[in-house]
Amino acid sequence: MAVPPPPAKASASPDPVSNVPEWSVGDLASALKRTLEDAFGHVRLRGEISGFRGQHGSGHAYFSLKDGNARIDAVVWKGTFNRLRQRPQEGLEVVATGRITTFPGKSSYQIVIETLEPAGIGAWMALLEERKRVLAAEGLFAAERKRPIPYLPGVVGVVTSPTGAVIRDILHRLEDRFARPVLVWPVRVQGEGAAEEIAAAIRGFNAMTPGGSIPRPDVLIVARGGGSIEDLWAFNEECVVRAASDSAIPLISAVGHETDTTLIDFVSDRRAPTPTGAAEMAVPVRADLVAEVIDLGRRQREAVLRRLDRERGDLRALVRAMPDADAFLAGKRQRLDLAEARLGPALAGNARVHRLRVSRLVERFARHPPTLALARARGRLARIGERPEAALRHDTARKTEALTYLGRRLVIARDGTLGRVRAEQVRHRDRLGALQARLVQAGARLTERRADRLAGLAGLLGSLGYRAVLRRGYALVRDVDGTPIRGAARATRHMNLEFADGHVAVRLSEASPEASPEPTSPQAPERPRADSAKAAPKKTSAKRVAPAKRAQPEDAAPVLPAKQGTLFDL
Repeated sequence: MAVPPPPAKASASPDPVSNVPEWSVGDLASALKRTLEDAFGHVRLRGEISGFRGQHGSGHAYFSLKDGNARIDAVVWKGTFNRLRQRPQEGLEVVATGRITTFPGKSSYQIVIETLEPAGIGAWMALLEERKRVLAAEGLFAAERKRPIPYLPGVVGVVTSPTGAVIRDILHRLEDRFARPVLVWPVRVQGEGAAEEIAAAIRGFNAMTPGGSIPRPDVLIVARGGGSIEDLWAFNEECVVRAASDSAIPLISAVGHETDTTLIDFVSDRRAPTPTGAAEMAVPVRADLVAEVIDLGRRQREAVLRRLDRERGDLRALVRAMPDADAFLAGKRQRLDLAEARLGPALAGNARVHRLRVSRLVERFARHPPTLALARARGRLARIGERPEAALRHDTARKTEALTYLGRRLVIARDGTLGRVRAEQVRHRDRLGALQARLVQAGARLTERRADRLAGLAGLLGSLGYRAVLRRGYALVRDVDGTPIRGAARATRHMNLEFADGHVAVRLSEASPEASPEPTSPQAPERPRADSAKAAPKKTSAKRVAPAKRAQPEDAAPVLPAKQGTLFDL
């Protein structure tokens, strides 16, 4: 028998139906946006600008407005940014007018700014400016405190967070340019206690002993990535600024991006726009150094070769321009020959000049004989010799009379006064005697000096007078009136010859008409030879007959026979 099917089981009860509508994320974001925009519309918002980094690549600007309790994102579109009278600045307190809206991509709300007006400096910037003013007044930011960065440091010290991207960028850049040992002092770069750690790290590097087990860095890099003014505030703390100022190691600050500025940037020796830029300032490029050294070596070799070539060319030119020995000495030889040819006439002319000077001096002595001056000097000396004695006697008599007169006046004086007068009289008498002795000595010395001078003049007269010449074997020819005959043309028939030991009268015989004077050299008179006396014929008559006259220069002395067969030069 068929079994009936089991009764069907009752189905499960359906889910309870809800009246809450379902929303997609996009729909909800759009609804919130409309609600927010409808509820608020345009608003005027006062706050401090934070996180402003300039315009984005698209031309828009993104930053935040904050106060002590909250913050709101802000955006300025490119077209609006170009029309703003007040451009955004970090830390500037402003009054912004715009629309409140949302950004669905981040589920955040923001204000789209249309106008921007300054409202004053914010609290953070006011504190920063005050601290900057105080530290600048102490001279911590002075340019003369800046020290040069070593060109190639042996060790580089880095003060930064060990977990951020900053240390990796620095190490990578150092490796690319010039690998150097790096010491990293890990610190917190923001938050509570970060400033104390940074200051302790800078002082710790400076406390290292040079040449110790851990090498002391030659340059320090204090680095951090970008952020808002609150994020970078640790590098504005006074302890960090003073630690950087006291650092004996040159320090490079690389805090934030290029537009971020902290107080450590003012006190550091160099400021880098980015941590990567700090690594580039710390070390040079090794490849550039190697290329520069190679280039300098090449230029040095080329300069030496060029110098050698130039010197070699100059030497060849000098060798070609140098004359040979004969050409070089030809002019010298010619001048020597010319000087030799001129020497003989010059010596003869010099002898004539000196002979003429001597004859003029003899003539002057003849016109002004020293005997006359000697006689005058002796006369003056004789007169002077009598005058001192007469003057002394006259002065003695005058002073004796004066003393006698004073003696008579002092007889009637008192005994004490008379004694003083007598003492004064004795003193004057002694002084008079001393003066008389000095006068006598002075007269004697004057007489002695005059006598010595006369003796010297007499000796000079004896050496320069014509009688000294006569004693050397010469004779002086005079006419019958006693006038000296100075040339053969002036000779007369009757003449007198004066020798050193006496006078001889001579008479010239008439010369034959066929006789003619022999020419003589104008330079010097011809002296008679010693054998001429032997060859001359002896005279038998009482007359002394002179040989025929010989032509002589006007300044030469006449030559006449003094004895039989003997001639004398005047």
